[in-house]
Amino acid sequence: MTRAEPGEKPNFVIIFADDMGYGDLGVYGHPTIKTPNLDKMAYEGQKWTNFYVAANVCTPSRACLLTGRYAVRNGMTSNKRWVLFPDSDGGLPQTEITIAKALKSAGYATAAVGKWHLGHLPQYLPTSHGFDSYFGIPYSNDMDRVSVEGGDSRKVFMDPKIENFNVPLMRNEEIVERPADQNTITKRYTEEAVNFITDNKDKPFFLYLAHNLPHVPLFTSDEFRGTSERGLYGDVIEEIDWSAGQIVETLKKLGIDKNTLVVFTSDNGPWVLFNSHGGSSGSLYGAKGTSYEGGQREPAIFWWPGTVKPNVVSGIGSTLDILPTFAALAGVGLPQDRTYDGYDLSPVLKAGASSPRNEMIYYHQERIFAARKGDYKLYFYKNNPAGYPEKLEKLTKYQLFNLSVDPSEKYDVIEENPQMAKEIEEMVAKHEAGVEPVLNQLEKRIGESLSSESK
Repeated sequence: MTRAEPGEKPNFVIIFADDMGYGDLGVYGHPTIKTPNLDKMAYEGQKWTNFYVAANVCTPSRACLLTGRYAVRNGMTSNKRWVLFPDSDGGLPQTEITIAKALKSAGYATAAVGKWHLGHLPQYLPTSHGFDSYFGIPYSNDMDRVSVEGGDSRKVFMDPKIENFNVPLMRNEEIVERPADQNTITKRYTEEAVNFITDNKDKPFFLYLAHNLPHVPLFTSDEFRGTSERGLYGDVIEEIDWSAGQIVETLKKLGIDKNTLVVFTSDNGPWVLFNSHGGSSGSLYGAKGTSYEGGQREPAIFWWPGTVKPNVVSGIGSTLDILPTFAALAGVGLPQDRTYDGYDLSPVLKAGASSPRNEMIYYHQERIFAARKGDYKLYFYKNNPAGYPEKLEKLTKYQLFNLSVDPSEKYDVIEENPQMAKEIEEMVAKHEAGVEPVLNQLEKRIGESLSSESK
């Protein structure tokens, strides 16, 4: 029996994977990784097939998710540094309105569990951005790397040991373990999430569960190690699937599943440089570090029994849309003193309406790499489809692809569609005209001035 009453504010849960590819779930076509819990959520809810993150690496992608704004609007992207590092002196400005801050104004309990990567200094941590509590690693799990004999850093990634990555595990603003035992990190994040849900079952809550995995280096618990047909990477994904199952089971046991929207997606595409330790973009071209489809199109599942209309949605959606969607569902007004880049997707979720989003700007750091309008995507740059090394190159002749019939981006159709290419260029120009310069948050290092920043 559900606890939900008519008109009650819904609960929200975001489960955010790290570096998981479009093709890494069973329901998105992987032949050997078994994800029964996420598959069931997709069948019972909505599976989106054209859902995008707003950046192709961790820090800017997470900034976009939590604020509903492209990262160039708050300085959370840079042409000089891809992401924030342990020596970074910047982070998400406190002037930004996060999902947590918006919902907290409506009486929501809020918690962040897992990877943050929006600033590790006190003024940038989740507890300074609307979250009542935080438990997790403040940046990527490969940082604070310890040098190994011979300098073979790749060996450290491919055969990881806990002591080779001196990352801190934090509770609120305090470090409680260093190095964090990453073999048990998914399990402990899940336990923390379940406890938060249980403790707040009688009030509206927002849980942001951001796994550090399957970002390389890969770690998994003893219960999952060696159990997948896909090797260690599969073990990791299947443990994340187990974790999602624990969240759903808890919601059902507490009788609040019919008043809780759960969203599952990932921050960017797979880190394919690490061979079998990286994931798969499926039929899509490109990977992490690119703004080809494989770098920014992600699995996305929306689950809310009795409210979300089960469907496979091929309309365009984005993590940018989550803030305005949650705000609309919770009856929360957003400050109108800033530009938002997201849309309210609630009519799609509840009534099967068409998505209000018809465009997407694909940023590569501070540059606009490509843009999509309707079915068509226009490219202005090209780079290595594996993402690294960067080697970004401006195209002398732009390329246009019809993603509805060519999601693998194989067939350039710009000669047949010059008008569409022109329309997309005009759309991009209008977007750029509305972006105002802001202080860059990624370039300043602790103890240095911006002028001394090196690439």
